[in-house]
Amino acid sequence: MFSQLLFLYDFIIFNRFDFLTFMNETHVKLLAERLNLPELCIKNTLKLLMEGATVPFISRYRKEMTGGLNEVEIIAIRDQWKKLVEIDKRRETILRSIEEQGKLTEELKKRLENTYRLQELEDLYLPYKPKRKTKASVAREKGLEPLALFLLEQTPRQVEEEAKKYITSEVPDTDEAIKGACDIIAEMVNENEHARHAIRRLFADEARIFSEVVKGKAAEGIKYNDYFNFEEPLRHCPSHRFLAMRRGMEEGFLKITIEPDRRKALQALKKIFIKNSSSPSARYVEKAIEDAYRRLLQPSIETEFFNAHKEKADEEAIKVFAENLRQLLMAPPLGPKRILAIDPGFRTGCKVVCLDEQGNLLHHETIYPHPPHEEKEKAREQILQLIETYRTEAIAIGNGTAGRETEEFIRQIIHEPTPVIYMVSEAGASVYSASEVAREEFPDEDVTVRGAVSIGRRLMDPLAELVKIDPKSIGVGQYQHDVDQKRLKESLDEVVESCVNKVGVNVNTASKHLLMYVSGLGPQLAQAIIEYRKKQGPFTSRTELLNVPRMGTKAFEQCAGFLRIPGAQNPLDNSAVHPESYPVVEKMASDLNTSVSMLMQDAGLRKQINLQHYLTDTIGLPTLHDIMQELEKPGRDPRMQISSFEFSKEVHSIDDLRPGMILPGIVTNITRFGCFVDIGVKQDGLVHISQMSHRFIKDPAEVVKLHQPVKVKVLEIDVARKRIQLSMKAVKEDKNSSS
Repeated sequence: MFSQLLFLYDFIIFNRFDFLTFMNETHVKLLAERLNLPELCIKNTLKLLMEGATVPFISRYRKEMTGGLNEVEIIAIRDQWKKLVEIDKRRETILRSIEEQGKLTEELKKRLENTYRLQELEDLYLPYKPKRKTKASVAREKGLEPLALFLLEQTPRQVEEEAKKYITSEVPDTDEAIKGACDIIAEMVNENEHARHAIRRLFADEARIFSEVVKGKAAEGIKYNDYFNFEEPLRHCPSHRFLAMRRGMEEGFLKITIEPDRRKALQALKKIFIKNSSSPSARYVEKAIEDAYRRLLQPSIETEFFNAHKEKADEEAIKVFAENLRQLLMAPPLGPKRILAIDPGFRTGCKVVCLDEQGNLLHHETIYPHPPHEEKEKAREQILQLIETYRTEAIAIGNGTAGRETEEFIRQIIHEPTPVIYMVSEAGASVYSASEVAREEFPDEDVTVRGAVSIGRRLMDPLAELVKIDPKSIGVGQYQHDVDQKRLKESLDEVVESCVNKVGVNVNTASKHLLMYVSGLGPQLAQAIIEYRKKQGPFTSRTELLNVPRMGTKAFEQCAGFLRIPGAQNPLDNSAVHPESYPVVEKMASDLNTSVSMLMQDAGLRKQINLQHYLTDTIGLPTLHDIMQELEKPGRDPRMQISSFEFSKEVHSIDDLRPGMILPGIVTNITRFGCFVDIGVKQDGLVHISQMSHRFIKDPAEVVKLHQPVKVKVLEIDVARKRIQLSMKAVKEDKNSSS
């Protein structure tokens, strides 16, 4: 409790200044309500973002200003604020449009200015929105609007008698007059704010989604046969199912409809517009209501809900993809070891490369341990010779075609504890090998060599290698081609940036593609650092970064704390302590009559430090606590230790599987409905969310992580459809029963 009070004290005293008088206070209040965060935190976060600070920098080095907000909260503030700004822009457009029409009343202006709900804005604007020619506009041009108003009044007077007044050369009879008036009423019903609210509420509460096969497409679209005659409440339709149906619709196999009970919808509208059911006008108004709902209102609200559900499904799918990507990028690295990497293959052989501790290519050749060019003994001699010549410490084998067979072949050769054998995911390796990045790195090598190098480097440092590949190509999501591509890219780029800055980057060995994700850098400065490094040699201090062309003080402020310089004269240059905090660390050392280096090595010295003595106008307890943690373990890698894994020797293909088998596996993908597990048969099996745990779970990520080794029990095998149903829960049940 005491530390929390001190934190609060810091937060208050460090924020005594005139906060962004230019900032929209309404935005701040709305964000505080929506995100349940203090207004001061939001003001300061927006100020930092507007000044060009990055999310990782704010989260790590500006805790006093933000109240210790994490990256997720900072991103939420930024994204929600952008939406509010977009609503403001839309409001300005609407106000200008209505004012130009001369129809902007004070009451309407007040309502438009006081709403931050986009739907309400659009509903208010709808009657004034410029339209192309409609049935109603044609009827108005014929002078039939007074007749429409007469019908809406629902007086006892006869409709036909009133309609005769509107017969002209353009309106030949009463039927035509009444029809035109009903067209106007239909448009009025559609544009009525209360009517739209009523139908929208009904959609929200009771709408069902219907899916049916397009006539004549059943045979061709068999993969969507689960949705040929399907319906369920829209609110119960999960994102993955909605995206699957939408894909079927986009490919022309399915027709999708979203609608509540039509009778209830019409009843809701009649309550609003039928004032006197005994009036002769009432039956015409009812027909107009039915026409309005069928032709205008239902399609409009259906589109609204379809788009809203699509947006929600996108967000969920992107969130799953982003979390999977984060886990993949933060996978344990083996570190700087001498690697022998193999890109397996049958017909074309297995491409073998040897890498040094920095991932540089030393040698490559091809071996043929498998049919049709089976040369096992020769391949065995080649591997043993390469291990000895290049002092191999670990072997990385791609998990694609011929991966299992190659692993078994290598394990038959290696009988010593070292080199250790690891299976490595090949996902995206082919994309990298044919990319411009790979051509820059290895202009004289073919794609097979580049792919094998990528496999080896992934074992050494997954993060450093995977940043070279478009995240969408890494294969850890679902429906990535069906979601909003701009939002997907933004989200995945944020994940990469977050991971890179969380781990930290060695400025003297990092590639351009790794450096460009460092806070404050980007492609141009990353390239400038590489060029400076080539000309001047390795950086010896963080301050030397200021000599890099185009490296301004702002960029230096943003990037310096995330860049590491091993062996620098100042040991803080190889830590996450920001240069702006060096003076306080030097003061701590000076007060103890020691050096910074000794302070970092001696825990006893650090225990003597009273942090209260080092509070300044810019440094509070949150930063001081971070500094102390960093002094304890400077430059620590937050990633876990890597471990090796081996598939069961009993199974090699789906034909070897039998229900009841308990097998080791690796989690390869996580979705909302479960996770996919590689059990070594070239076809991943599905562990449905209901088979993951005995307790109720909402999200599979509560139970498993990407690339986590698990034990699974085989439940069902469908060889024809290549589907394997697995269970993690059943393994635990078997263990309990046996014990």
